[in-house]
Amino acid sequence: MQESAAQEAPKPPPAAPAPAVEATVSVSAARPTNRIDRQVYDVKADPATSVDSVADTLNKVPSVAVDPDGNVSLRGRNNVQILVDGKPSAMMQGDNRAAALSALPAADLESVEVINNPGAQFGNEGGGGPIINLVMRRERRPGGFGAINANAGTEGRFNASSFGSYTTGRVSVQGSVYGRRDRRESSGETVRERIDPASGAVSPSRQDSSGETVNDIGGFNASLTYNLGEKDTLGLNAGYNAVDSDSDSVERYRGARPDGGVESEYTRSSQREGRNRNYNLGARLDHKGDQDGELFKLDLRLSGAGNDSDARFGSQYTVRPSNAANPFNRQEGVNDSRVIDFTGDYELPVTSGIVKLGYKAARTSSSFDNLFLDIDPASLAERVNTARTNRFELDDTTFAVYGSYQRRLNSDWSVLGGLRAEYNELDMHQVTTAIRAANHATDLIPSAFVTYGLSEDGTLRLSYARRIRRPGAGDLNPFVVYRDELNVSSGNPNLKPSHSDSLELGYETRLGKVDTNLRLYARRDTDLISERRFLQANDVLLTTRENAGSNRSVGLEFSFSGSATPTLRLNLNGNVGYAEQSRLGGQAGTGGTRSATTVSARGRISWQPDKDNQFQLMLNAQGKQLFGEGYRQPVRTADLSYRRNLTPALSLVLNVNDLFDSQRTETITETERLRERSLRENSGRVVYVGLSYRFGTAAGGGNRGPGMGPGMRSMGPPGR
Repeated sequence: MQESAAQEAPKPPPAAPAPAVEATVSVSAARPTNRIDRQVYDVKADPATSVDSVADTLNKVPSVAVDPDGNVSLRGRNNVQILVDGKPSAMMQGDNRAAALSALPAADLESVEVINNPGAQFGNEGGGGPIINLVMRRERRPGGFGAINANAGTEGRFNASSFGSYTTGRVSVQGSVYGRRDRRESSGETVRERIDPASGAVSPSRQDSSGETVNDIGGFNASLTYNLGEKDTLGLNAGYNAVDSDSDSVERYRGARPDGGVESEYTRSSQREGRNRNYNLGARLDHKGDQDGELFKLDLRLSGAGNDSDARFGSQYTVRPSNAANPFNRQEGVNDSRVIDFTGDYELPVTSGIVKLGYKAARTSSSFDNLFLDIDPASLAERVNTARTNRFELDDTTFAVYGSYQRRLNSDWSVLGGLRAEYNELDMHQVTTAIRAANHATDLIPSAFVTYGLSEDGTLRLSYARRIRRPGAGDLNPFVVYRDELNVSSGNPNLKPSHSDSLELGYETRLGKVDTNLRLYARRDTDLISERRFLQANDVLLTTRENAGSNRSVGLEFSFSGSATPTLRLNLNGNVGYAEQSRLGGQAGTGGTRSATTVSARGRISWQPDKDNQFQLMLNAQGKQLFGEGYRQPVRTADLSYRRNLTPALSLVLNVNDLFDSQRTETITETERLRERSLRENSGRVVYVGLSYRFGTAAGGGNRGPGMGPGMRSMGPPGR
């Protein structure tokens, strides 16, 4: 992958200063650049694009990590907002996100934008933290173009995708279809010690688990662009994807008293079926004004996501716990969310800069319907368990306006300042208990960006942004939801929004043949929304949410990229960070905070001995990560890709994920009443072999797949 986008306007002669800081210019792959408020990573040149999902691609973006469960973090922070073409989507919120990231093919991506300090045009829905914007693939070349990718993997895995576009006259249409079968095995062990705070007595327990999940995925995306005239352009888009999953798992549990006597021991089997459905519809109108550069945009987006699940549980007790539920039961869940997003944006170049104004009206409606049934072992009759059955609804409505002003002060200095005003309403309805609650808030959210050109190759960037994370439906639902014999969860309707202030100083330059990017950052979160776990009877753990004090983090993000030889390119990027967080459930005398220094790094070696062969090795190490009650141990992985051009239009692709079978997730929890070590391993090494074929106007050239020359860059750092 390479980093590229719009670069800032070149230094103008004194008599004719450029009015805009962010003028788009043509940038070659050998000289990628940044924009004033974000880093943009071009994914098209990655040889694994025809195989990877979007989740795989995000795992290659500097400072971004996606774990096996689909949880996304940026610089070690989990509060990440993911947009699609700059707009929120239901499929990228809550529990829908993991399935969507695994379903979407990386071949449908144009670029990935990382926005650590979002400007005034970005809202706080669905996260309110730093933003990852997925820019979907666009083709505007005249004529027709198509691509087909097909890959077969180990243990019955496979994926296929196709993309096509046609542009003529006023009309441009494009679309893609894709399918994937993904098989995942998992195993884990959890060793837990319950501590009596009065006596200090320890009750140990151990749980071992193993399971397998098969996901069948399919979907499509389509768009139409029509030029109504010289000044107006109409755009329409639609998309749909579906994920059907089947999983089986077995858990073995043994719990003891402080004296060593066994108080519970059993084996539990689970069978789960899940259906995830996502759709999106959009329409936009772009109007060019009478003045040069004047532009007005209207954009309406509708999206929805539905999750249906059916799980059956069976337990065999060797030593039956005193609070054991019916040994055979069933759980059905129906979770739905819908997002309506209507925005208007106006841009006007003025004598000294650019003015941008805009508005937003958005509504997210979510419902969680959980049905729990006890099954009689003899008659197989099902009876509703009212204590574990509930329905919860949440409506989240936002109205916002923003304004920003961007100006080049002289040939070296550029500034951009913005202010956003947001009004938010939350309406909660716990249907089962007939409880309603509502709250509303109005916030002013500032942002500022400054750039200074030190030299032709060196640029300093300073930015500040304030963000708000409002709790979502899953965070607020107070009803206790049964997960398994040892784990239940609930939300907290009393949660307050979390606020964050982020400051960043970046330096971009070229040292000899090495593109260099350094970013110092500092961030503070207040009223941080964090998980809190409480032990109940017989080792049952309740997971809920709390406003967990504050978090402070500082760090240095770095990226170095250059060519060692004409055919060998090296890239090293990473992050050295220090985090300090309020401690939840801390033991007496340990203080009120927990801190950690984390070093994370990614290395990429790209070797292209000739125009027909390309090798790429990706090494990834994620450092220690804090959470409210403990930390996650470091994680290390490696991926290998090879592409061979068989003809100008046909390529052979080999991809090996987790090359050394090293990916393991280990978490440590330390509180006054609980010590726990949890280790989880997933599918391990996965190998794919496939073909990529292109046809049409640009079948033998371009920069996506076959035809890449040695100069193409892969996720390099920015120049000026």
